[in-house]
Amino acid sequence: MPTNQNRNQNYAQIPRNEFDASFVETIRVLFEETIAFNKVLGLKVIVLSPDLVECRIAMQPSLIGHAPTQRLHGGVISAGLDAIGGMAIMAGIASKFSDESTEQRLQRCTRVATIDMRIDYLRPGIGDFFILRGEVLRLGSRVGSTRMEFLGSDGRLLSTGAAAYVVS
Repeated sequence: MPTNQNRNQNYAQIPRNEFDASFVETIRVLFEETIAFNKVLGLKVIVLSPDLVECRIAMQPSLIGHAPTQRLHGGVISAGLDAIGGMAIMAGIASKFSDESTEQRLQRCTRVATIDMRIDYLRPGIGDFFILRGEVLRLGSRVGSTRMEFLGSDGRLLSTGAAAYVVS
């Protein structure tokens, strides 16, 4: 993942404020418990910061896409990367408007929706668990762009993604 120095100049100039515990807990509940499909995936929030979001998905029999090799279904990978990209955009919005209340920032996040997404499957999804990482590349007034990674339990890069989201 690139550092702030490699990011779009406008986004890099946004002050990076860490989130308060109540905001992190609200996003965790939203992504882990409220979004039903994330619950099916078993998505768990690990890191929620202005610069990086990270989640974990444990392998479960219901997520297998190829029984003979016990590979994760490609749809699980793409859905997980879409979720982490959306979470990264929400973190970016929350950081950009850090002077607003948690409720105001969450209201801004209700407009986030996927416009376009590309996934590159590099290796089969085999393992006990998977780590998903997302970061914002650019956060404009109407559209935000993200880069995502899907890693195996050994840290190997299994898939990458890039997506654009409506933010207003």
